[in-house]
Amino acid sequence: MSIKFFLDEKDIPRQWYNLAADLPTPLQPPLGPNGKPVTPDMLAPVFPMNLIEQEVCQDRWVDIPEEILDILYRWRPSPLYRAKALEEALGTPARIYYKNEGVSPPGSHKPNTAVPQAWYNKKFGIKRLTTETGAGQWGSALSFACALLGLECKVFMVRISFDQKPFRRLMMETWGGNCIPSPSPETNAGRAILEKMPDTPGSLGIAISEAIEAAVTDPTGQTRYSLGSVLNHVMLHQTIIGLEAKKQLKKAGENLPDVVIGCAGGGSNFAGLAFPFVADKIAGANITIIPVEPQSCPTLTRAPFSYDHGDTAKMTPLLPMYSLGHAFVPPPIHAGGLRYHGMAPLVSQAVNEGLLTPLALGQIECYEAAMLWARTEGFISAPETSHAIAATIREAKKAKEEGKEKVILMNWSGHGLMDLTGYHAFLEGKLHDYPLPDAELAKSMSVMNGLPKPSTAKTGKW
Repeated sequence: MSIKFFLDEKDIPRQWYNLAADLPTPLQPPLGPNGKPVTPDMLAPVFPMNLIEQEVCQDRWVDIPEEILDILYRWRPSPLYRAKALEEALGTPARIYYKNEGVSPPGSHKPNTAVPQAWYNKKFGIKRLTTETGAGQWGSALSFACALLGLECKVFMVRISFDQKPFRRLMMETWGGNCIPSPSPETNAGRAILEKMPDTPGSLGIAISEAIEAAVTDPTGQTRYSLGSVLNHVMLHQTIIGLEAKKQLKKAGENLPDVVIGCAGGGSNFAGLAFPFVADKIAGANITIIPVEPQSCPTLTRAPFSYDHGDTAKMTPLLPMYSLGHAFVPPPIHAGGLRYHGMAPLVSQAVNEGLLTPLALGQIECYEAAMLWARTEGFISAPETSHAIAATIREAKKAKEEGKEKVILMNWSGHGLMDLTGYHAFLEGKLHDYPLPDAELAKSMSVMNGLPKPSTAKTGKW
């Protein structure tokens, strides 16, 4: 039996898929401080215009430039695996497939957008990029991309992850990136947070504020900000994952999957796998599509659909998304890439429409799943990826109970070789679940009082 399914380089997708073109209820625009829609010119100090054009694009298909493909060929197309050993361990009739995004040089899905973003910035004449990173996957990916394209890279890394994951920082530095723990004394936003909370573990919202401030205050005008998740153009670039997976499932003798699963923090790896299949669901296919998040940061499962800022210092426009509140500082779980207060507007609108079925899990169940995965499939998974594995195991057990031969497709979004301190803490019995208390949730959401409310219109078909 074949357990690996490859595509030739000539079969790599040559266009990205844009879900915005097919959403039954159109995406609502970002808003400025005055409550009016943001214009492309207002974003120009932060992003190059060629990426702003992709951010507002409504075309279903967007061509991938040949120069970008030439770099993506280093690890793409990525393989699709059949998780046969896990299936046997679970005794499930389900057939489990996973897209292995850990084969990229930085070890995750993140270079799928880091390379295009660096390329478009360079083409626009930008010399340096600033960004934030949680667990370090995105910071590593952007440092890697900037090294290949000759750009400077400055990364504000959430302090708790900076302390927990020193080897991620060393990866960034190996590729020439400058990694700084956030909040830092280098920015007004960082100094303000440190004055109030000198011992804060930090958050992605704070790190985003610092990275944007560092970009827009460059007097030379040659610095721009780069975001690894949330925004439309990031979701667009990641759809190469799902488009490849569709071709590989056919090679495996499958049609469409019954279940599609990915972990979800800001939404990029989940959207990358899922959005091409969301298009099938919109067209009538019967597919359950599950974004999986931590119980400690339950954006999709417990937060409201609201307009909110993407960062703590309110430097970003107001985005229509599920949000825990821009001042939210999540507990210091090891899945640092999932510790974001908001969710991508495209993912949020798909949830609001009923196209997705969100799930929140505790980190103990996720680490247990990652241990089973390591002892069956062999790969050591990133803590973020373990959430998708745990949900996959749940669905496989459900198939066993129902006696159904379901096809489950999961995004294995990255390896955990730089995250072994989390495994060590789990094996030592030092990890705990952090379900978010109702009182803390209510307090964190209070910062959205008085902000505009997006329409919750939906077709009601799902």
